[in-house]
Amino acid sequence: MIVEICCGSYEDCLTAQAVGASRVELNSALFLGGLTPSLASLQLTKQHTPLKVICMLRPRGAGFCYSDDEFSVMLADCRLLMEHGADGISFGILTEDGKVDVTRSRQIVELVKSYGADKEVVFHRAFDCVDDAEESILALIDMGIDRVLTSGLQASAIRGMEVIRFLQEHYGNQIEILAGSGINETNVAKLIQDTKISQVHSSCKGWKEDLTTCRKAVSYSYHDQNSYDVVDATKAKALIEAVKQIQNV
Repeated sequence: MIVEICCGSYEDCLTAQAVGASRVELNSALFLGGLTPSLASLQLTKQHTPLKVICMLRPRGAGFCYSDDEFSVMLADCRLLMEHGADGISFGILTEDGKVDVTRSRQIVELVKSYGADKEVVFHRAFDCVDDAEESILALIDMGIDRVLTSGLQASAIRGMEVIRFLQEHYGNQIEILAGSGINETNVAKLIQDTKISQVHSSCKGWKEDLTTCRKAVSYSYHDQNSYDVVDATKAKALIEAVKQIQNV
């Protein structure tokens, strides 16, 4: 079993490593669903931890149908991330009609793999916005994607267990199925037992205070008045321990 912690910063990665995670997905701006991280956060994580680091490749919030200029930025960011030590890239590109953009996705796959056959390519939860899960996963397998992160086309992995179970049963020997969204220590056992997956993804979200967030008439708040999201060490440790207990049964 692998527990992947979704991190929004170098500090989050240190927390993930301290509680026993072996792999992280490194982002910035998790409150937007995760955007491309800074090179400094990647470099420091690789320098000071043994973590496998999968970097998010996402130029903006909202959906996953990108302009030519946005895709050019994605290709450039992908090169920079790989050149600075990323172990893999997590991305998702769709067409306007809710299908995997095969042409552009192949370019990302080929670019990542040009840095080594062991580099990993992950199609993230853009997958959960497709019209047809089976058609889409077949496209991902055909282009050589290593792993898909999914909540089973639902708002949470628990709600999407039926689709996750189907994907694992029918395609889990051709592509890794990584379940994510809403997973914690209280529901991970049921998810694993019902779907037979061997990987889970969680942000283990907590909140940290910064008293300069709201000052006088100016506010930069996106949650409670003075807080921002971080990986909660207690929640992450509890999730990892819950998964270990499942393995020991």
